[in-house]
Amino acid sequence: MGSLKSAAVPADSAGRQYHIGVAPGEIAPIVLLPGDPARADYISSQWDKRQLVASHREYKTYTGLYKETPISVTSTGIGAPSTAIAVEELLKTGAKIMIRVGTCGAIQPEIKPGDLVIATGSVRMEGTSRQYAPIEYPAIADYRVVQALIDAAETLGYRYHVGVVASTDSFYLGQGRPGFKGYMTEEASMIIPRLQVLGVKAFEMESSLLFTLSGIYGFPSGCVCAAVANRVTDEFIVDAGVGYAVRVANEASRTLYSLLKREGA
Repeated sequence: MGSLKSAAVPADSAGRQYHIGVAPGEIAPIVLLPGDPARADYISSQWDKRQLVASHREYKTYTGLYKETPISVTSTGIGAPSTAIAVEELLKTGAKIMIRVGTCGAIQPEIKPGDLVIATGSVRMEGTSRQYAPIEYPAIADYRVVQALIDAAETLGYRYHVGVVASTDSFYLGQGRPGFKGYMTEEASMIIPRLQVLGVKAFEMESSLLFTLSGIYGFPSGCVCAAVANRVTDEFIVDAGVGYAVRVANEASRTLYSLLKREGA
């Protein structure tokens, strides 16, 4: 990357973004957002064609074709701050629809490790979205993205649950886990039962930021997560259901691309 336009506009003269390393024309209208760069490798390996566009810090981007559908994937790293950077810079380079594809920890007993959770909205328990909007502003998924994810899960025959999730800044105390040497606060100890009563399905760390920005900026977004853990049954199976979430997101992208074409976007 050459010289940037300014400290306030961190992109070069071609519009290549400072953090994600992507320029306009290098991504598809639909972008999948895993946290892990290795998961970007895995998602794109399921496509018919892929090209590595950029890899910088936690941000790894591929663009390709899945069953004749143009598609991109960009890893966001863990949590809302790095996700906000990715979303901002992807919008500047041409993204029209974004879907988080990740993992979550279930807090309702009926959600088994390996099941999918399709989020309709998210409790804003992270701090980054508050830089954009007051806490009263809702973090809601686009109904068309939700329906596309449900349809894909139904077609593929995967177990799934639909509802509200909670995004936190902390994997440990923020999700009711003890910290180092068993450190715990009263507030952290009450997080799970309070959210269970409200019908919240699971913890994750990025969707509320994505949904908040999609509301502000007017782009459709959604989230499908594999439940790798259940806090009620105390089960944790690494990567359980991740392949299901990836297949659902890839298939949903086909439906959503058809929607974009119909709308002339």
